Amino acid sequence: MALAVGLRYRGSLAPILSSTLCLLYFAGQVCGDQSQGAVFLREFTLIRRESLHDDFLSDLLNSHKIEDASSRTARSEEDRDALWDAWGPWSECSRTCGGGASYSLRRCLSSKSCEGRNIRYRTCSNVDCPPEAGDFRAQQCSAHNDVKYHGQLYEWLPVSNDPDNPCSLKCQAKGTALVVELAPKVLDGTRCYTESLDMCISGLCQIVGCDHQLGSTVKEDNCGVCNGDGSTCRLVRGQYKSQLSATKLDDTVVAIPYGSRHVRLVLKGPDHLYLETKTLQGAKGENSLSTTGSFLVDNSSVDFQKFPDKEILRMAGPLTADFIVKVHNAGTADSTVQFIFYQPIIHRWRETDFFPCSATCGGGYQLTSAECYDLRSSRVVADQYCHYYPENVKPKPKLQECNLDPCPARWESTPWTACSSSCGGGIQSRTVSCVEEDIQGHVSSVEEWKCMYTPKMPIVQPCNIFDCPKWLAQEWSPCTVTCGQGLRYRVVLCIDHRGMHTGGCSPKTKPHIKEECIIPTPCYKPKEKLPVEAKLPWHKQAQELEEGAVVSEEPSFIPEAWSACTVTCGVGTQVRMVKCQVLLSFSQSVADLPVDECEGPKPVSQRACYAGPCNGEISEYNPEETDLLYGGLQDFDELFDWEYEGFTECSESCGGGVQEAVVSCLNKQTRETADESLCVTSRRPPKLLKSCNLDPCPSRWEIGKWSPCSLTCGVGLQTRDVFCSHLLSREMNETVVLADELCHKPKPTIVQACNRFNCPPAWYPAEWQQCSRTCGGGAQKRDVLCKQRMADGSFLELPETFCSAPRPTSQQACRNEDCPHEWLLSEWTQCSRSCGEGTQTRSAICRKILKSGESVIVNSSLCAPLPFSSSVQPCILPACAGPSRPSPKHSPHITAVRKIYIQIQKQRKLHFVVGGFAYLLPKTSVVLRCPTRRFRKPLITWEKDGQHLTSSAHITVAPFGYLKIHRLKPSDMGTYTCSAGPAQEHFVIKLIGGNRKLLARPLGLRGEEETPPGRKNSPNEALRTQEKHQNGIFFNGSKAEKRVPPVDPGSRYDDIVSRLLEQRGWPGELFASWEAQDSTERNISSEEDQNPEQALLHLPFTLVTEQQRLDDLLRNISQQPEELRDLYSKHLVSQLAREIFRSHLEHQDSLLKFPEGRIHPVAIPPHKHVSGFSSSLRISSLGSSGEMRSGQPHRKPVILRKISAAQQLSASEVVTHLGQTVALASGTLSVLLHCEAGGNPKPTITWARNGEEVQYSNRILLQPDDSLQILAPVEADVGFYTCNATNALGSDSVSIAVTLAGKPLVKTSRMAVTNIDLPAVIVDVGSVIKTIPGVNVTISCQVAGVPEVEVTWFRNKSKLAPLHHLHDGSLWITNVSFSDQGLYSCRAVNLHGEVTENTQLVILDPPHPPSQMEDIKALLSANGPNLPSVLTSPLGTQLVLSPGNSAILGCPVKGHPYPNITWFHDHQPIATIAEPTYHILAAGQILLIRNVSAGSQGEFSCLAQNEAGMLVQKTSLVIQEYWWSVDKLVGCSASCGNKGIQQPQLKCVLNSTEVSPSFCAGKAKPAVQPVACNRRDCPSRWMVTPWSSCTRSCGGGVQTRRVTCQKLKASGASVPMSNEMCSQLAKRPVDTQACNQQLCVEWAFSSWGQCNGPCIGPRLAVQHRQVFCQTRDGISLPFEQCSALPRPVSTQNCWAEACGVHWRVSLWTLCTATCGNYGFQSRRVDCIHIRTNKPVPEHLCSWRPRPANWQRCNITPCENMECRDTTRYCEKVKQLKLCQLTQFKSRCCGTCGKA
Repeated sequence: MALAVGLRYRGSLAPILSSTLCLLYFAGQVCGDQSQGAVFLREFTLIRRESLHDDFLSDLLNSHKIEDASSRTARSEEDRDALWDAWGPWSECSRTCGGGASYSLRRCLSSKSCEGRNIRYRTCSNVDCPPEAGDFRAQQCSAHNDVKYHGQLYEWLPVSNDPDNPCSLKCQAKGTALVVELAPKVLDGTRCYTESLDMCISGLCQIVGCDHQLGSTVKEDNCGVCNGDGSTCRLVRGQYKSQLSATKLDDTVVAIPYGSRHVRLVLKGPDHLYLETKTLQGAKGENSLSTTGSFLVDNSSVDFQKFPDKEILRMAGPLTADFIVKVHNAGTADSTVQFIFYQPIIHRWRETDFFPCSATCGGGYQLTSAECYDLRSSRVVADQYCHYYPENVKPKPKLQECNLDPCPARWESTPWTACSSSCGGGIQSRTVSCVEEDIQGHVSSVEEWKCMYTPKMPIVQPCNIFDCPKWLAQEWSPCTVTCGQGLRYRVVLCIDHRGMHTGGCSPKTKPHIKEECIIPTPCYKPKEKLPVEAKLPWHKQAQELEEGAVVSEEPSFIPEAWSACTVTCGVGTQVRMVKCQVLLSFSQSVADLPVDECEGPKPVSQRACYAGPCNGEISEYNPEETDLLYGGLQDFDELFDWEYEGFTECSESCGGGVQEAVVSCLNKQTRETADESLCVTSRRPPKLLKSCNLDPCPSRWEIGKWSPCSLTCGVGLQTRDVFCSHLLSREMNETVVLADELCHKPKPTIVQACNRFNCPPAWYPAEWQQCSRTCGGGAQKRDVLCKQRMADGSFLELPETFCSAPRPTSQQACRNEDCPHEWLLSEWTQCSRSCGEGTQTRSAICRKILKSGESVIVNSSLCAPLPFSSSVQPCILPACAGPSRPSPKHSPHITAVRKIYIQIQKQRKLHFVVGGFAYLLPKTSVVLRCPTRRFRKPLITWEKDGQHLTSSAHITVAPFGYLKIHRLKPSDMGTYTCSAGPAQEHFVIKLIGGNRKLLARPLGLRGEEETPPGRKNSPNEALRTQEKHQNGIFFNGSKAEKRVPPVDPGSRYDDIVSRLLEQRGWPGELFASWEAQDSTERNISSEEDQNPEQALLHLPFTLVTEQQRLDDLLRNISQQPEELRDLYSKHLVSQLAREIFRSHLEHQDSLLKFPEGRIHPVAIPPHKHVSGFSSSLRISSLGSSGEMRSGQPHRKPVILRKISAAQQLSASEVVTHLGQTVALASGTLSVLLHCEAGGNPKPTITWARNGEEVQYSNRILLQPDDSLQILAPVEADVGFYTCNATNALGSDSVSIAVTLAGKPLVKTSRMAVTNIDLPAVIVDVGSVIKTIPGVNVTISCQVAGVPEVEVTWFRNKSKLAPLHHLHDGSLWITNVSFSDQGLYSCRAVNLHGEVTENTQLVILDPPHPPSQMEDIKALLSANGPNLPSVLTSPLGTQLVLSPGNSAILGCPVKGHPYPNITWFHDHQPIATIAEPTYHILAAGQILLIRNVSAGSQGEFSCLAQNEAGMLVQKTSLVIQEYWWSVDKLVGCSASCGNKGIQQPQLKCVLNSTEVSPSFCAGKAKPAVQPVACNRRDCPSRWMVTPWSSCTRSCGGGVQTRRVTCQKLKASGASVPMSNEMCSQLAKRPVDTQACNQQLCVEWAFSSWGQCNGPCIGPRLAVQHRQVFCQTRDGISLPFEQCSALPRPVSTQNCWAEACGVHWRVSLWTLCTATCGNYGFQSRRVDCIHIRTNKPVPEHLCSWRPRPANWQRCNITPCENMECRDTTRYCEKVKQLKLCQLTQFKSRCCGTCGKA
C-alpha cells in the first residue's frame, strides 16, 4: 500500500497498483467493491483500476522483484552493477505536513534477478501540521468508518504505541473494547510512536533523527538544539536552605528564566513550594501547587508530586515564561531545596560580517568583530551582558585578504599651484602622471597609454575669476550752507564682488569725498570768502574735513582755520585762533565774548602736521622719537585721522531699523587701518545713523526657551512656549498675540526629545503590596528589580549584579497601631470520656496585640461576650466495652449493627442483630441474634434491663446466641443485653400503638425511671434532656425531682420517631392499623442467617437507618437557640420524613437477590441507594385500593413497587414491573410493563420514553390495566420508560430500563435548566445547566445494563475522583464557582460496551460594571478618536455638547455569558427610532451619535441582560450652543493721528466659559463697532513718496523720491514743518539712490572647432566651441553673471574617420611562476584602425571596454619552497594572533615562524 499512496500514475499503471494495493493492504481480508475505486484521506490520490492496462501487470510484477527487508531500507547506496535501469523520479510526498515519505523506483533490466534494491526512500514535508489537521493515524482509521466490520459500521479510533507491531493499523471501535487490525501496514510517513520522530515505511519502523533524516541518529542536546554540543545553555544546580520566620513566611528559592529546560526541584521538609510566573509580555501569574498532578502553567507543562515529607517539581521545558520558585513556611523545622536545570544563554557573542576592505584593489585586508546579542529581544546590547556568562568566550577577530586583483594604472596628480592673481581671473597648474601600484603597495610611473581608459585630469584651471574690489560712492550730503558757497561730502566705500565692504582698492583711483557747492540764494552778510565748512553731522566724514563749529544763540567756542604747516617736509606744527562767540538772532550778527562765558572744553589751538617725506625717503613713524624732537607738543593728527567706512547691518529685519556708520582710524598715506590711539579722540566723528528695512513686519512666531529635560537619561522631553505675535509699534514696543493660523510659516515644534542615551542600570522598586496584618504591626513587601532604561524608552531587566548601588529595601513595617481586644482560644481538651459520649472544653483569654507586635493579656470584660458553644462541645467516641478489656487479639468480640428499625406493616416474625434500636408493632415475634468471635456461643448470656434472662414460655434463650420473644407485648419493652465474657452489646425494643403513638412502659416494671403520671415530656424537654445527656451534664428541672436518676439512654430517639410517625402524608397502606391485618399476610423466613447484614433481607416491612444519621440530627437541633429549637426540629424531622418516603418508594427492592434459573431477559434492581434510609415493601394484593372509596381520605398518587424480577412467561414474552431492567434478546417478541398506582381519587396513568410521551401504535399498545406492551421490540425501543400517575392532589413517577442485549443505558434529559434563585439544582445528565455561583448542583446519572453498569465521571475529559460521586452514580458539586464550569461526562461501562452522556455546566454572572475601565476606554478611542465621550453608570453621568457635534457613549459591563446590550433614548428603544444619526458598535458597548441636535437631548440608557439578571446604566446628553461673545478691545492701530481704532475682540464661549475658537467656526459673528483711540497730534515725522522708476534697466541707474517733514494733526490734516523739527527726532531719509547696478550682460560663443575630440562610438567624435559671458561692450565676465540667461551648448557629436577603431589582443605570454599564488601572464592589447589596420592611440578605443592585458596563472601549492611572506599584512596577522589559522600559516610563514 505504501508504495502506491501519493503516486499519481498516468496511462496504464493504475490497475496493477489498485489490485496490488488491495493484496498488500487488505491481506487476509476481502477487498471492497472494486467498482467503487479506492477511498482514502484527502491527502492521497489513488487512480481507479479501470485506467490501467492488464498487460502492464506482468511487466510490473516481473521487473520489480520482491526483495527481502534489507533491499528496502531507507539508506542510499551505490549501484552494484549496470543491470538496473536509472532511478525514477521521486514520488509525491505521502503527507503534506507533519513529516512524510517519498520514494523512487528503478527497474531490473536483466532477465535474472538484480542485486541491490529497487526502491529508495527519503523524508519530506517536515513542517508542522495546523492544529485542525488531526492525527495522521486517526485519519487512516476513520477511512474505514463507512466499511462494515462483521456486518456492522463502527467509528474507529487509533490505537498507538503498540510495542509488538507499531506499523500496523490497529483501531478501536468507539464506545467498545473492540480492537481490530484494519491493515497490516500504516501509510508511509506515519509515526511509529507518538513521542518519537521514527516513521513507518513499507510496514517497517525506520529511525529518524532530530534533523528529520532517515537513518540519522542525531538527537537534541540538553539545550534543545539538534545535534548541538550543549554550548547554548548552562547547567545550573544548587541548594537552598530555608531561613523563614514568623515575619517572613515566604522566600524565593530560585528564578528560572524563560527558555530553560530539564528543570527538577526536590524540597525536603515541612514547607511548601509554589510558583510565580512572568511572561515576556509582562503578564504575571501564580500557582499554588496544591495537589499532585500534571498541568499547564503559562503554556509550560508542570509535573508536581506531593509526599508527606517532600515535594518534587519537574518541568521538561522549554519554559514559556520566567518562573520564580518560592517556598512558603509551613512548619518549625527548616527545609532544603535542591534544584538543577539548563538555563539558556540569552546573551551570546555574534560574529559580525567582515568590515569593508582596506583597499579597493591591489590587495587589502578586512576584519570581523564580535557583538553581544540578546536572543530574547533580538537586538545588540552592551558587551558586559555577555561577560556575565563564563561560558561565553568572545571569538577572536578574523582577518582575510580582499580585493586582490591588481589595481589598473591610474592618473595621479600633484596639488594645484597658487593662483596667479588674487582677483579678476588667474590660472593655476599641476602635474598629472600615470602610475601603477603592485601587490606590495609600491607605486611607480608608467606609460600614459595605460591610463587612457579614464580621461586624464586637467593640468590647468582658471582661478579667482571674481571681480576685484571697486570704489563705490554714496550720495552727496546737503550743502553745508543755506546761501552762498559751501561744501558737501559723501561716503566712499571699497566694495568686493559679493557687495561686502572690504579692502584692496587702489588709493589712486579713490573718488574725492568733498567738493564745493554754491547755493544761488545771496547771503545777507557777504563776509565769507572761503567755503564754509560743513556742520554736524557731516563735518568729519572725510580725511580733508576741517574742524569747525556753527555759531548758535548759545555761547560756544568757534575755532578758525588752521595755519599752514611750519615745514615743507617732515613733521611740523599748525596753529589757529579759538574764540567764544554768540549769534544775535535779531540782527543775525556774531558777537565775541570772554572765554569764561563759553561752557565745555576749549578746542586745541595747536597740532602737529606732516608735510611728506624729506629727500624722497619713507621712514616709519616713531611716537617716542617725535616726543624727543618736539617735546610732545605736536601730534601726528595730519598723518592719522578718523574716517567712515560703510555701515553696520540693519538692526531690524522689518518694521524700520537703523544702520550705524563704521568709524575707523586710517593712515592717510597707506589707507591702512591703524590703532585708534593714533587718532585724536576728541575729533572722533559722531554716530551717523540711517533708516533701513522700513517694510512692516508680518506676523511671526515668538519662541521661548526650552525647559529643562524631564529625564537625565533614557529619553526625556523638553517643552517651550511658541505663540504667534504681531509688532504694532516699534517706537512704543507694542505687540499683540494672534491666533496660530495667522502666522503663515510652519509652527516651530513645542516639544522635543532629549537625553536620548541608555541609562546606567538602576534599581526600580514596584508598589508596596498589601500589609500582612490589619493591625498590630505587620510587614509589606515589594519587588525591587535591576533594570536599565534604554534610549528608546523601553526597560531591560538585568541580573542583580549589574546594579552597583545599594538595593532599596523590599520589606517594611506597616499597620503600626494597636489591635482591638480579642479572644485567644486554646486547643480543645481531650474528650472527658475514653469511650461513648463525653465533652470537650477549651479556655479563652482576652488579649490585645500592640503596635509593636507584642501580645498582652487584659481583663476579660474588655472582650465581647463569648458564646457558650465556643468553649464546650460534645464528643462521641466508640461505644464502651466491659469494665476491663484484655488484648484485642485474644478478647471476645460481638459484631454489632448500629441501626434503627421502624416497623411499618405487621409481620409474624422479624430477625435482628444486637446493637440497634427497634420500634415495632405488638404481636410481632422477634428473633435477636448475638454474633460473636473468639467466644463459645453456648456461654453467651442475656439480660433485660439488667435482669438475667432464662427461657420461658414467652421468651426462649437459644444455646447458640439467639433470643426469641414470642408475640411482643408492652411488658417486653426495654433494653436487652448480650454478654460474651467482658464484651457486651445492647438492643432496645419499643412498641408502636394503633394510633401511631409510642406506647408508654407499663407502671410497676421500672416505675422509678418513668415520667410521673399526669406529666408528659414535651419535644423540647426531650431534646434538652438529650442535649444534657450528650454533653455529659445532668440536672433536673425542679426541686421535687432532685432524686430522679438520669433519663433512660434507650429513649434518646423516641422524640424523633414519634414526630416521624405523626408526619402527615404517609400513604395509608404503610401504616394500616395492625389490628386490621389478618392472617393472610405471608410469613418471611425465620431461618437464621449466617451474615448479620443479611438479617435486613428479612425485614421487607421495616424502615432502616443508621444511628449516626439521627445522632447528627439531634446534635443540629441541640445547637440551635432555645427560641428557635422547636421550629427547627419540626423542619428537620419533616425533611427526614421526605427522605424516608422517597427512598422507600425508589429503592424498596435494592437488597433482593436475583431469581435463579432465568436466562432471557434479566431483571436487575436499581444501582445503589441515595439516602441513608432503605425500605422494602411487599404487598400481595391491593384489593380495591386504587378506587375512590367513601370514608377514605384523599391521597396523592403512589406507584406501587414490586420486588419480583421480570417474569418470562414463554421464550419470547417478558412481563415485568417498574424498578427493574429488561435486557432484550434476539428472540423477544413481546415486553409487558406493569404499572400499579394507588391514590384517592384514582390516578391517571401515562407513559413516556426518555422524557417524551410514548406514541401508541399497532406495535406499542396501552392495555386496559394501564400496562404498556411492546410487540416485536426493535433497537429503537431501547430506553427508560417512565410511568406517570397523576390526580388532583399530585403525581408520582417510576422508571424501568429496557436495554438491548444488556448494553449500558443512561437516563438522559435534553432540557436546559436555568437557575438564578434556588439554593440547589438536580438534573438528569444530558441537560444544560446554567446557574449562579454558590449553588449545590446534583447531576443524576441513572444507568441500567446487564451485567451491572459501572459509572465513571469526567470533567472536561479528565477523570474525577470518586469523592465527588454520590452513591447512586450521581455527581454532587457543592458551592459551584467559575472554576467548576465545564463539560461533565457520565460514562457507563459493562461487558457489552460503554455509553457517555454529557452535561454542560455554565456559571452565570449577572451583569455588573467592571472594576477596570481600560478596555471600554480603548474601544471609545478606537471607534471615535477625538470625539467627546462619556461612560454610562448605574447612578447616571452627563455630557454637554453643542448642536452639530458627534458624541460617543460607552456601556461598561461584564457578566457571563456576555450580556446582550440594548440602548434606549428617553425609555424608547433606539432600534425602533428611525434616526440615521445613531450607530451601535462593538456588540452594543458603543453608541455613536452623529450630528446631535435638540432632539438628541435627554437620557440615554443601556440595558444589559443575560440569563442571570439585568443592569441598567444611564447618562444624560445636554445640548448647549457655542457662540461668539464680545471680549476686551485689542491694542490701538495707531499711536497718534486721526486713524487710531480699537477693534473689540470676539471669544468663543460655552456657558460663559471661553473655549477654542474652532468650536464657533461657522457661527455668525455679532456686528461690532470699532472704537476710536489715540486721536492726538503726532510728533513731526519725515514723509517720503514712493521711489521713482530706475533711469536704466542695467549698468547702474538712479531713482529719486520726495522727502518732507510733516506733522499729522488729530483732525487728520497734515501740516508741513521745518526740516529741523524732524531732524531732532530722526535722521532725514535719503531722496536719491542707485538702482539696477548689475552689468548689462549676454552669452557669446565662437565657431565650432574641428571634429577631433574623444571618440564616443564607431566613427563618432565630439567637437567643441567656446561659450563666454560678456557685457554689451564686449568685456568678458564670470559665467555666474550670465546665469540668469539660457546658456548655448558648447559640445556636439560629429562624424570622424579617426574613430573607426577596435581593440586587438595578442596571445598570452608564459606564466611567470609554475606554482604558488602569484604567477601571472600578460598579452599585448592595441587599438587598431579598421581601415588601415594600424595601431592608433588607445584613447580612441576608450569608448569600448579594454580587454585585460594580464592575469594570474598556475595557482597551485608549491612544495619545498623557501619560507617567505607572500602578503604585506603579515605583521597585522601576527599582531592579532591569527598565525594558527590555516589560511595564514602558509601566507605568513616567515613572520609567523619568528613568533
